[in-house]
Amino acid sequence: MTSRKTNSKSNKLESQSSYPVLESHLRCLKLPAMLSEYSQSARRCSADNASYEKYLEELTAIEVGKRESNAIARRIQAARLPAMKELADFNFAAVPSLNKAKVLELSKCSYIHSHTNVVLVGPPGVGKTHVAISLTLAACRSGLNARFFTAAGVVNTYREARETKTVLRLEASLARLDVIVIDELGYLPIDRAGAERLFGFFSQCYEQTSVIVTTNLPFAQWPATFAGDERMTGALLDRLTHRLEVLPISDSEESYRVQQGRKQRQKNS
Repeated sequence: MTSRKTNSKSNKLESQSSYPVLESHLRCLKLPAMLSEYSQSARRCSADNASYEKYLEELTAIEVGKRESNAIARRIQAARLPAMKELADFNFAAVPSLNKAKVLELSKCSYIHSHTNVVLVGPPGVGKTHVAISLTLAACRSGLNARFFTAAGVVNTYREARETKTVLRLEASLARLDVIVIDELGYLPIDRAGAERLFGFFSQCYEQTSVIVTTNLPFAQWPATFAGDERMTGALLDRLTHRLEVLPISDSEESYRVQQGRKQRQKNS
């Protein structure tokens, strides 16, 4: 009896390509994933002789999954990353001085919930930006809001906001973020006004937003970046290092990009 009922149900589903009233209701309720998948899901559940509750569970799981996927995509887009760099693609063996265990621990994002900062220190080309981007992606996938800046970029963003009298709006938008990357601190000189803007940025983030900094300078050389003002630099470091994870990379490491380029040339030759 059950088999005949199942076959009858399956034949009915196959004979009707769509249910216009159902589809109208799904559109009205803004359930696009259920709209696109209800027919295929019905066939699977019918073939498995699943209950109506199981069918509804599968459909709602599809909708929830799609919404979560879309939300992650929106957060990644809002982060304005310069590239997509996955942690799984990072060659830790090429940079042995980098603490792999600590990086993997940070990718779980618990440091963000405690408003801890992260500083990656090392010479150019050893993968600091790659790691920072990967940690940002991990945050976005964990439901957190992030934004990527270069040091020069955040200074220019503040300068433009002051010129257009939108600083309060900018700071309100930054306050809604869970983690912010400041890439390449120390690579380019910053004038006095820029140093003060950067100091203001770090002050606003203090105990509110986690900051990931990549730099080629040890802390002792940071005053040169902040217009030679040791007092301002000291105050900034006091805030930054209150809760801090430092990931040093040895100066003796060969550039990660140089290694990758050499391997690519060898592969092509």
